[in-house]
Amino acid sequence: MKALGINWFIEGSIDFEHKKYVLLAYLQHINKHFRSSQLYPDLGDLIFHYNNLLHFKNNKVLMQQNFPQRLTKADFDALKLTYEKMVKDDYVMQEIEQIITYSLEKMNPALQQGKEIYDFVETRLLIDSVGVIPLVPDFGYLFIRNGDEKGLHVYEYSISVFEGKDDKFRGINTSYIANYSLSFVHTPESIKIDLINSRKQLPNPAVYQVACDINFPLEQTLLPVAKRSLVKYISKAA
Repeated sequence: MKALGINWFIEGSIDFEHKKYVLLAYLQHINKHFRSSQLYPDLGDLIFHYNNLLHFKNNKVLMQQNFPQRLTKADFDALKLTYEKMVKDDYVMQEIEQIITYSLEKMNPALQQGKEIYDFVETRLLIDSVGVIPLVPDFGYLFIRNGDEKGLHVYEYSISVFEGKDDKFRGINTSYIANYSLSFVHTPESIKIDLINSRKQLPNPAVYQVACDINFPLEQTLLPVAKRSLVKYISKAA
């Protein structure tokens, strides 16, 4: 299925029935993944489009600073020009408002379902440190145990701090390292030592293990939720 464009609701033909068809096809795709507990990238995309519509409804124009990760200057300028043309046409604006109202109403149940899945996955996570954690735990390794799998998914992580308008925000990046089989002698502690010996760029890494007692899709669900949970865990500890 083709993903929704940033300005899908005002691009091309401004026709409620057509936009309704486009939206329902998109939500069918989203709901299919949610039923399989596959959250990402669909949940993040759905949240963006919901907030996009809501912001347009409340302000009648998107501000560039509100969506820096998705809205480029070219996107913003094009949207502003389109809005200036449309605002002069009462019929077009009424059609757009109908599209937005309908879309928000239809997106909301899917959004709530996605959040419920996210919250449920988060409640099944147990986060522990592996060995001694350095004073600045912004770089290190993330171990993930997925349900009854007999192994550890190992990632290198780094946390960055972003200055927002009123607060600081932490983001996390990960890169996959390897999958280690666990055994009586091959423990998380021994895996940490192996990583230190084989990867000299992190001589004193922070290492955290995130264990989940239920199997979830790794890339689409468990890893994204684990990453965000780890950022909250480290922030709270700090």
